[in-house]
Amino acid sequence: MALIVQKFGGTSVGSIERIEAVADLVVKTRQQGHQVVVVLSAMSGETNRLINLAKQIDTRPSSRELDVLISTGEQVSVSLLAMAIIKRGHSAVSLLADQVNILTDNMFGKARIAEVAATRLKHELEHNRIAIIAGFQGRDVEGNITTLGRGGTDTSAVEIAAAIKADECQIYTDVDGVYTTDPRVEPNARRMSQVTFAEMLELASLGAKVLHIRSVEAAGKHNVPLRVLSSFNPDEGTLISFEENDMPSKVVSGIAFNRDECLIKVQGVPTGTQYLSKILKLFAENGIEIDMINQVNHNFEKIDYAFTVHSHDYLQALELLSEDQAQLSAQNIIGLQAVAKVSAVGMGMKSHSGVASLFFDALAQENINVVLVSTSEIKISVLIDEKYLELAVRALHKAFLTENG
Repeated sequence: MALIVQKFGGTSVGSIERIEAVADLVVKTRQQGHQVVVVLSAMSGETNRLINLAKQIDTRPSSRELDVLISTGEQVSVSLLAMAIIKRGHSAVSLLADQVNILTDNMFGKARIAEVAATRLKHELEHNRIAIIAGFQGRDVEGNITTLGRGGTDTSAVEIAAAIKADECQIYTDVDGVYTTDPRVEPNARRMSQVTFAEMLELASLGAKVLHIRSVEAAGKHNVPLRVLSSFNPDEGTLISFEENDMPSKVVSGIAFNRDECLIKVQGVPTGTQYLSKILKLFAENGIEIDMINQVNHNFEKIDYAFTVHSHDYLQALELLSEDQAQLSAQNIIGLQAVAKVSAVGMGMKSHSGVASLFFDALAQENINVVLVSTSEIKISVLIDEKYLELAVRALHKAFLTENG
């Protein structure tokens, strides 16, 4: 008998019919002899509905109060699923994050889990009950309700799985696994039966929407086996493997992309790393994460910095830089929103030369210019004009992942 954590996203519990279907899946797992813990998102569209209510009151509502509001969505879904499972003759209990003692920091809207003290949860398992836990939320040390940000239920599930030493954490979603790229952009995309943790970490960070980046980080930290499956047509899905030796030797495993990138240029800054340090510190103090970064030196007298931030942080980032332009001694600050990032990821890059040449040749053949470049041992990322994104994805997929491409 295994101990399994099953996470279901908003589309999986988006209606009463879907909740009934999820109840059947959970009960089937239980009937196979496994212990089951379920972690749920709010019903599809509910979080957006609550945010829209808040913005009717205040276009920039208090982050603390917004967390109080949007955390209610999961309370609805967990209670409904518990009812459905009880109706099927199984013992079940719904639990909110504070009842499971999910402790977070106090960064409202994008809190990070510090600890899951799962005493109550273990008690429910000992009494053979199916525990259904509200994902996406926690409490800080002062008892305030916090939320983990979009996709945070994935992270909740992984952290809970780690706390109770689950044998596997299954992420049920509206897709049936991890694909070589988004099939809606490239119809020739293929589902992967396995992908390494390192590759999944890169894919998630670079825009693949299947798994939340923090959940993959947590899985790596706690060594939690992950599996991505469809709640609509469940099969074996995609296993996130920690063993590179078990993986097929493909140079590139996937093409990821992200439309939520914005470019900011800080031009004509004096030489000296103290100015870059000021920029990074300014963003860090305001919870703004920088993704790609580049600098151009002009005769060792002036430097232009270019970096990308998430589109949600773009206006705040520009405002902060404009307020500090004099202190940064910057001649000009420019923002550009119509950009996107596309990346190739693969463990095989470590041992194969010529990957970069093939990557840029594929883009060149389509006359796609590159604004920024970022590389690591297993990935190449470029920032391009957003209007060429889908063309770039298809070109790179053909070059690396289509037979005879």
